Amino acid sequence: MVSKQAFLCSLGSIYLSLLFVFLLMDVYARPANNSALKEKGVDKDENEILPRDHLNGVKMEMDGHLNKDFHQEVFLGKEMEEFDEDSEPRRNRKKLMAIFAKVDVNNDKKISAKEMQRWIMEKTEEHFQEAVKENKMHFRAVDPDGDGLVSWDEYKVKFLASKGHNEKEVAEKIKNNEELKIDEETLEVLDNLKDRWYQADNPPADLLLNEEEFLSFLHPEHSRGMLKFMVKEIVRDLDQDGDKKLVLSEFISLPVGTVENQQAQDIDDDWVKDRKKEFEEVIDANHDGIVTMEELEEYMDPMNEYNALNEAKQMIAVADENQNHHLEMEEILKYGEYFTGSKLMDYARNVHEEF
Repeated sequence: MVSKQAFLCSLGSIYLSLLFVFLLMDVYARPANNSALKEKGVDKDENEILPRDHLNGVKMEMDGHLNKDFHQEVFLGKEMEEFDEDSEPRRNRKKLMAIFAKVDVNNDKKISAKEMQRWIMEKTEEHFQEAVKENKMHFRAVDPDGDGLVSWDEYKVKFLASKGHNEKEVAEKIKNNEELKIDEETLEVLDNLKDRWYQADNPPADLLLNEEEFLSFLHPEHSRGMLKFMVKEIVRDLDQDGDKKLVLSEFISLPVGTVENQQAQDIDDDWVKDRKKEFEEVIDANHDGIVTMEELEEYMDPMNEYNALNEAKQMIAVADENQNHHLEMEEILKYGEYFTGSKLMDYARNVHEEF
């Protein structure tokens, strides 16, 4: 006869096994090609020296996905992290009201498209300055001799070390022109990185990057030449007929990966819908059904003032309930989640208290 203790232990084992299965199901149900998830899985050392998929204040990811956080990034700037899902709603409302007062330059209690445009450009510049600041630290990590220049071989050593290779052994083999044992996937990444390295290396090309060039390597939005290269890479990945242009069917093609359940199907459906809207209403500037590299480059340029004005008008239109083409305090608080990514709970009750 089975004892009560043995029975409970058996029951506990079954529970843990089921929990593990459910966790696995959750992992495999997630959509393919998710940039945010990929970056969370990157090793800290690797994250310091690898160009990231996600660039703050840029409308599209490096892998061709739309930047889902773009509205919040250009509205909040470096204050984005302060708006946390777990933070107190009243505190978030007060922060949002303080931002409203800063955007409303002429103090007429409403935000115009021009005021929002100025604010977007200001917040984008904040992201630029943050990237410059981080780049100083990352550059020091790959410039061990401190001579202000990083060679491709120096970078390659650091990159392979971040992948688990012995740094001293790799450096010695590269120095002696000996063959390195690298798996195919890592080799492919290295080849792509070397292409980017060449692009970031201003003439005369010497495969040595200074701090400014290294910034362009990690953050292509900081260089017109690297932005062109980034656009070229995105078009290459999406262009199915090789004409170096994109039609709607190419732009909305689902990412690599199979739909495994209804939740993933819904996410993919939203993905297609969002991309279709962006293609037709924003990227395809002349509405001829074709997106050229030039159009995509203009769309991607974070310092394009015309884009900033268009973005300002779109952001206002989302919350402009009285249709006066301006944003008022009540409207921005009511649509706070759109602007901050955080739910401002109990809006109806609290808005009167705040005023």
